[in-house]
Amino acid sequence: MLLRMSTTLIRTLREDPADAEVPSHRLLLRAGYLRRAAPGGYTWLPLGKLVLDRVAEIVRAEMAAIGDQEVHFPALLPAEPYRTSGRWTEYGDDIFTLADRRGAEHLLAPTHEELAALLVKDLFTSYRDFPVTLFQIQTKFRDEARPRAGLLRGREFLMKDAYSFDLDEAGLRAAYDRHRDAYRRVFDRLGLEYTVVHATSGAMGGSASEEFLAIAPVGEDTFVGCTDCHYAANTEAVTTPAPAAGDPLARPPVEVHDTPETPTIASLVALANDRRLAGRDDWTAADTLKNVVLTVRRPGVHETELLVIGVPGDREVDLKRLAAVLAPATVDVFDAWDERPDLVCGYIGPQVFDKLGIRYLVDPRVAPGTAWLTGANEPGRHATNVVCGRDFTPTGTVEAADVRPGDPCPACVGGSLTMRRGIEIGHIFQLGRRYTDAFTVDVLGPQGKPVRPTMGCYGIGVSRAVAAIAEQHHDDRGLVWPAAIAPCDVHLVAAGKGPQVEAALDLGTRLAAAGLRVLVDDRAGVSAGVKFTDAELIGIPRTVVVGRRLADGYVELRDRSTGERAEILVGDLTERLVEEVGRNVV
Repeated sequence: MLLRMSTTLIRTLREDPADAEVPSHRLLLRAGYLRRAAPGGYTWLPLGKLVLDRVAEIVRAEMAAIGDQEVHFPALLPAEPYRTSGRWTEYGDDIFTLADRRGAEHLLAPTHEELAALLVKDLFTSYRDFPVTLFQIQTKFRDEARPRAGLLRGREFLMKDAYSFDLDEAGLRAAYDRHRDAYRRVFDRLGLEYTVVHATSGAMGGSASEEFLAIAPVGEDTFVGCTDCHYAANTEAVTTPAPAAGDPLARPPVEVHDTPETPTIASLVALANDRRLAGRDDWTAADTLKNVVLTVRRPGVHETELLVIGVPGDREVDLKRLAAVLAPATVDVFDAWDERPDLVCGYIGPQVFDKLGIRYLVDPRVAPGTAWLTGANEPGRHATNVVCGRDFTPTGTVEAADVRPGDPCPACVGGSLTMRRGIEIGHIFQLGRRYTDAFTVDVLGPQGKPVRPTMGCYGIGVSRAVAAIAEQHHDDRGLVWPAAIAPCDVHLVAAGKGPQVEAALDLGTRLAAAGLRVLVDDRAGVSAGVKFTDAELIGIPRTVVVGRRLADGYVELRDRSTGERAEILVGDLTERLVEEVGRNVV
């Protein structure tokens, strides 16, 4: 393949676009890989499409290697299968819906579990047909409220999704493990630094899931690792070690105290120590019980319900963690205090929630027998020795408190958690029978009785992976593509007005004939300095400068990643590059 910059649609920019927030967004636009078409939607220009296709081919090859079969479902889907599964309502505003001219409702597919289950129901009848895994690489849609960060959070994206069908749980686990291993090979080939973490299943459902997160400061996902063991989890999936339950009746009785002008935890702790409430002057925020009032709206229901979350006062409620637990319901902070005079803002205690009929979920640290300093449900008053299991009984526990560096590891004794940020590039799920149950997918088993298959699903964000690679592989001059997915293997720069242009084109033709992907900068009227700047911005792994030493039979070979330079005889260039490309592209 030979591309000429004089005729190829490549438009580089000198300045960062005003709306580009993260490095991948800025550089992919500046280097001529993308153009914004709409909020959350991008046109892939020739160089970008080459990168996207190379990423997709690596994904496709690894899926085929484990026996997955490629199909292609439609993106425009009827509403009925999603109503049957319940996800038409669960997705809520996150999906694009429309009606055709006859009034029939449709959606633009965010994912295809329903269609995969229906296809298997249609075509597979016997246990002898199993196991089977189907996959596709296809455009998906999501109605993001605030598209941002270029390809990292868009409304339209390219995704690989696979669906496994097995007759028993052992088969599902085997399929899950095969895809987990295949994903590692994919991301290793893409040159990504990543971590596999425990995750929540969200609207997909299922019993277990893991995410593959590419390490990046701009990542929207925060994950933890342990200093002493191999535990790793998205913060949404972190579990909190709970203290041992105590005897609620062994605690002193509740005492109510005047605590004027203490609507915050800090002011309450200061007053409690100054006045030695309950005979103590060592109160900390962790001894207080903070009660946060929220509203919850369930899918398809207009009315909201109140929910109170109780956490130790040194913690905040992490709404993203809570949303993961409550999904598909949505959650918001309650602010209509004038409508609920029975809830005293700043002085709320859990003693009244049962009487008021308000659901009350607490952090696992609020264990039976623990005593707290908390609101007395009167203006300017708090209570000490408010004991869980005696003075209040939570509806249940919930993982909603923020996770912090140094928190104890839930998987080992003595380890503490560290925190990093990452970009979700893959997610695998053990779905179980949610979708085969919904569509009564049964096949004839070996004993002549119906058997219902169990499902797994496995997603890779193909277009998002391009952005993740750009986030990890760039410097202050531009992109630095790994060889396996770069748009071209070599970038020839004709630096001069004489025979260099023709020589560069001739070299490019020879390199292309040898099987290399070649980009030649043969633009007339463009200075060598601009060409070098564009070469670094575009980020192809090797640049060959055809310049003044051409008269002596030499060109300069530059390595974009290391910055190393070497003068090479023109006659030796093809053999050397073919050897290097073959060695570095897996």
